[in-house]
Amino acid sequence: MHNVLLGLKQYDLDISAVVAMTDSGGSSGRLRDQLGVLPPGDLRQCLVALSESPEVWRKLFTYRFGSGELGGHSFGNLFLTALEGINGSFRKGIEQASSLLNIKGRVVPVTYSDCTLCAKYEDGSVIEGESDIDRALTKRPRIDYMYLTPEAKLNPDAKKVIEKADFIIFGPGDLYTSIIPNLLVNNISGSIAESKAKKIYVVNLMTKKGQTDSFGVSDHIYEIEKYLGESFLDYVLINIKRPEEKLLSWYEEHDNVVLVEDDLGERYVTEAQIFRGDLLSNVVYEQNVADRLKRSLIRHDPEKLAKMLMSIIDKAKS
Repeated sequence: MHNVLLGLKQYDLDISAVVAMTDSGGSSGRLRDQLGVLPPGDLRQCLVALSESPEVWRKLFTYRFGSGELGGHSFGNLFLTALEGINGSFRKGIEQASSLLNIKGRVVPVTYSDCTLCAKYEDGSVIEGESDIDRALTKRPRIDYMYLTPEAKLNPDAKKVIEKADFIIFGPGDLYTSIIPNLLVNNISGSIAESKAKKIYVVNLMTKKGQTDSFGVSDHIYEIEKYLGESFLDYVLINIKRPEEKLLSWYEEHDNVVLVEDDLGERYVTEAQIFRGDLLSNVVYEQNVADRLKRSLIRHDPEKLAKMLMSIIDKAKS
């Protein structure tokens, strides 16, 4: 989501980022457990992506403490938590942070409900908590369905931007812990269905251990449409550039993770228009040593991604 926003903010667009609020790992999880606040991490990344403030502000919000009691914490997460305390409202805290960072557009939590992400697997087992679902040490059974407990109420601001949108972009991001959690909030699927917006899905580059093992493009589309309705998507974006072999070998050796196979037309037929192209970043991500979460090394390129998205937007408008 960060890379999509980073690329699209270079164009003359009115951008709204609707963000899942089920994060329970890393700095966000610690703040959530210790202070009872909503998780700020994903919101922070979107705020930084859309920021047009001087670089020092963006560096400050992404700075991560390396040791001591604050070790692993992001300054931006602490700052957002402090703003919530000062204002007595998470909503007002986000508004103030948006102003300080001079963001282009808006960042909107999908819900203000304190809820837990749950996964039920095909063998009947259930795992509760985004971080535990995400932290798979071995291959797991396929996920049957996802749900939230307790049920989450849709943020009226999110409902408003969804219903007024011309285009709604899903992904890239972890299918079950970043994208689908948004679709589990009460009434959101109805709001998306009622919107006249064109729906665009950006397919992930790599599979995810314990979640999307052996998934092809068709599996990703099937899972998205399971929560939104068959033939729901209008456009699907697929990367065709192959990363360096040494990176692919590292992924397969350490995590048993592989490239998402483009199997459309073979196993699955979709009514969506398919756009294929080189969407791969040439920069290998280097993780901050203070960051305790596992991050993707292979990523989409913001400029390439935005260029393809804009070609779709321009085509749909003409």
